[in-house]
Amino acid sequence: MLQPNAKQQSQSMGSPGRDRGSGYLARGSGGPASFPQAPLVVDARLSARELSNGQGESAAVSEQYLVFTLLEQEFALSAEHIQGVERLADVTPVPNVAAWISGVINLRGSIASVVDLRVFLGLERLPYNPRTRLLSVDCNDMVICLVVDSVSDMVPIAQSAIHAVSRQASVANWIAPYASGSVLLGKRFIVLLDAARLLFSDKMQHYS
Repeated sequence: MLQPNAKQQSQSMGSPGRDRGSGYLARGSGGPASFPQAPLVVDARLSARELSNGQGESAAVSEQYLVFTLLEQEFALSAEHIQGVERLADVTPVPNVAAWISGVINLRGSIASVVDLRVFLGLERLPYNPRTRLLSVDCNDMVICLVVDSVSDMVPIAQSAIHAVSRQASVANWIAPYASGSVLLGKRFIVLLDAARLLFSDKMQHYS
């Protein structure tokens, strides 16, 4: 059963070498038979072809990024780590977990953790609304659903356009540890996040 005891609370959660059904921050293999399912309304699956905004050849030579918002600021994750975008449906709460773990859901037959990214980053928790989205993020067999304020679009970004975070004073301290760079697309300033740094950070992997 997915109910941690006091000892489990200090252990690493959801590292690739562990049984996927044994931790909240790992994708389960279907979960226990008695686990209540939380249905999802799933958006159309994202693809570079469908969401490249008609960029043509430039999209083919650039890496695709999914852009989302927090605090009315734009952030992006590489599309290769995005399994899908879901509308927020019922999330099943679980006891004795960190405040930023909203609960778990049945994600297309597997149990996945739901992490409120605002709370995880130390920001104010906001009531969920119709624009709230879940990003199913997959990195090295770790799948976590991140709650974000909204999702805007998929954009192609060339490596040559990415600036190092250390040179961008406008990158907030609360996101800088998980940022891999930033880019200016027209008037849009977008901070690029590293999925591995985020999902396998000490804070995400341990809780007390």
